[in-house]
Amino acid sequence: MKKTARTAGALAVAALLALSATACGSDDTPSSAASKAKDAVASATAKAGEAVASATAAASSKMAEIKDGADAKGDVKAGDTKTDGDRSTVELTATNSTDKTADYTVTVNFKDKGGNLLDVTVMNIDGVEAGKSKSGTARSNRDLGGDATAEVGQALRH
Repeated sequence: MKKTARTAGALAVAALLALSATACGSDDTPSSAASKAKDAVASATAKAGEAVASATAAASSKMAEIKDGADAKGDVKAGDTKTDGDRSTVELTATNSTDKTADYTVTVNFKDKGGNLLDVTVMNIDGVEAGKSKSGTARSNRDLGGDATAEVGQALRH
């Protein structure tokens, strides 16, 4: 289950409990309480969507800063996603097939099991020598619930 769905569900239950507890002494009807709970869930879902949109915009901005970068998505591989505390992590390995030392800037997309985008981050793997590989670890910006997978969204060699 997606973290935002779990959070929204928990918020809905909490809202219903709070509203039903206060409804006993007020003019709230069950349909009014349900409507307020629905609004609380919609608000929580919107905030989660805003976090993903913000992370995506920040990643795009960071990638746009790279001048004269070559598409190197095929040079970068993502390992298995793990959890480190409350964050998801993934080890990335860049293999430099050129004849010069290069830096890699990589966008990492964290997704849920259904393929929905949960978070986006950018990381650098600097100083990869010609013909060699070097690894680095990307870390999600927030708690993704432990069920995330990671993939290389974009990679630039520069």
